[in-house]
Amino acid sequence: MKYLKLTGGRLYDPANHIDGEIRELWICNGKIVGAPTDTTTGFQTIDLSGRVVMPGAVDMHCHIAGPKVNVARKMQPEQTRSAAVASYDKDHQFFYSGSLANVPSIYTTGYRYTGLGYTTCFDAAISPLAARHVHQEFNDIPNVDTGFFALVGNNHFAMQCIANGDDAGLEAFLGWLLNRIGGYAPKIVNPGGVELWKQSVEGNARDLDQVIDGFHVTPRKILQGITAAANRLGLPHPVHIHANNLGLPGNWTTTLETMKSVAGMKAHLTHIQFHSYGGGDADTNSIVSQVQPLADYVNQHSELTVDVGQVMFGRTTSMTGDGPLGHFLQKIHGEKWYSADTELESGCGVSPIEYRDKNFVHALQWAIGLEWYLLVTNPWQVVMSTDHPNGGSFLAYPQIVRLLMDRSFRAEILSTVNPQVLARTTLAELNREYSLFEIAIITRSGPARILGLKHKGQLGIGADADITVYTPDKNYETMFALPYMVIKGGEILVEDSEIRRTISGKTISASVIYDRERDRTIEKWFDQHYSIKASNYGVQPGEFPRIS
Repeated sequence: MKYLKLTGGRLYDPANHIDGEIRELWICNGKIVGAPTDTTTGFQTIDLSGRVVMPGAVDMHCHIAGPKVNVARKMQPEQTRSAAVASYDKDHQFFYSGSLANVPSIYTTGYRYTGLGYTTCFDAAISPLAARHVHQEFNDIPNVDTGFFALVGNNHFAMQCIANGDDAGLEAFLGWLLNRIGGYAPKIVNPGGVELWKQSVEGNARDLDQVIDGFHVTPRKILQGITAAANRLGLPHPVHIHANNLGLPGNWTTTLETMKSVAGMKAHLTHIQFHSYGGGDADTNSIVSQVQPLADYVNQHSELTVDVGQVMFGRTTSMTGDGPLGHFLQKIHGEKWYSADTELESGCGVSPIEYRDKNFVHALQWAIGLEWYLLVTNPWQVVMSTDHPNGGSFLAYPQIVRLLMDRSFRAEILSTVNPQVLARTTLAELNREYSLFEIAIITRSGPARILGLKHKGQLGIGADADITVYTPDKNYETMFALPYMVIKGGEILVEDSEIRRTISGKTISASVIYDRERDRTIEKWFDQHYSIKASNYGVQPGEFPRIS
């Protein structure tokens, strides 16, 4: 066996309580291993003295594959034309070309994540009917492991089970669905609200106790039913929640009620920045930050976790499984707009958007996101995200790191944005600065733990040999924007800050144990209501070798 030895590096490995210690790492067969006892065993040594070593980063909430992503690319052909790229590696092997736009091509997505030190990415909102499409695209994303969350919060069969009080049926359906489509976790988006939107262009669920026409359920019942079923099934990541009323003034009360609805159960609330607004009556001039009471609640409930959905200034694209939200944004910004209804399952909306630092609402969103990082006491409960590309590109992560680690830089940027932000948030009063150890938590160890990925986000023996090496720099944005080395599964992909080779990652799916006696009932209902047969739904065993 051939070993790779990394020596001299300063390790930041929060999962194993290592905070800046100089230690050796041994790698063999794609895993981190103990030092070999046979001294005659051949090995390669890499001296990382003076450098920072962390686990490969994990993006637990992004949008990188599937029909909505392709629609976003088609809506903005000017970006693709102006940003095409092709390159060669050190050995003159061709790298597929692609776009560097805010919704980059499949190939460029993998390259750019690699170039930032990311080795695992999860697409956060996939309609189950689109699963085969997504797996096809995952097969082409180089270098990173992938997975996706399946939209279920407006699924007709799920709502029927909830209305009937059929807890066992709901459990079986979630297990059947995730296994059939190669998904990883259930995603709840605007529960009930998307279904109401599909029934009427002005429809939506504004209250957690609003009855969903035709189903005799409420958003609260959907939240509680799916979260409880997923917890009982023991899913590694039980539920990923996109709460109702995203982006609306006064929505913080809905967010707090959502948290209370799932109290005592393991649950993750996503892009929490977009759900933290005070004010009311849809008056954007009344918006004010309400992060403090929400963060206080999270601080008191260790079973809850959040990712931020940080807004960053510049042009990007909104894409969401929340159809009514897409329509709402289009009315505000007047941009192009695409909406889709996925039968019996979900809806979506796609629209370009530009965040401007002088725009009061945009600047407030930027500040609210930073408040979340700084007000959640335990960094294991908050995860870095931009909800790529909704709040901004994942390429902005290094700048977010600098904003969190350098309060003088944060104050400098704050002084340039719309001045109303100072009176509407507490950001100017927050002096907290993140350490490298805490950055490693919110970008690596934390999301891996929240996702239940025991072999990711850590550098202990038995972990996947996914490792990122940085060169220290007083400018933390520079440091994190250009890793010195990236190792994926024991293979060196980046060396001297250049991508030297590409590999195929794997797709991480759940393997759910559930009552398979229910399969016939589920598939019979499916065949009666869908436009395709259950036998043609999802993916077949062995169809995509990348699925693990």
